[in-house]
Amino acid sequence: MKIIQHLWFEKDMEAAVRFYTSLIPGSKVHSIAPLMAETPSGPEGSVKIASFTLGDQNYMAIEAGPLDPFNHSFSIMVECDTQAEIDRLWDALKEGGSVEQCGWLKDRWGLSWQIVPKRLGELMEDSDHAKVRRVTEAMLKMVKLDIAGLEAAAKG
Repeated sequence: MKIIQHLWFEKDMEAAVRFYTSLIPGSKVHSIAPLMAETPSGPEGSVKIASFTLGDQNYMAIEAGPLDPFNHSFSIMVECDTQAEIDRLWDALKEGGSVEQCGWLKDRWGLSWQIVPKRLGELMEDSDHAKVRRVTEAMLKMVKLDIAGLEAAAKG
């Protein structure tokens, strides 16, 4: 059994897929092609399908006109080892999109992303409940997550 996330784009799917795969190391576009059959979304060739990987995750995408916009019920979480990785992804993905609390943002296509440090997960699993509370409170005040700020909160 293979699990593949599927994204529906109204337009500009190819640009989005190429952008995403350029940002995440180990990513690759496998194929982008028009669907050579008439569909409910349009005539032959008007619908495009893409296959790609982001890191080690498999994705498919379709460009088939308006249906349902992306929303927070689906997001792509990227766990980063360094603040430099967080900063690079955050800056690239927020361009033309919007930023939100707790490391969330929407890109220019409306897709939600969570750009988080790996260290956050480690801090949240600590057996010291007071430390976890301090880290959580610090995270909730942040927009882009800051590893140094989270570490300072953990130390009290």
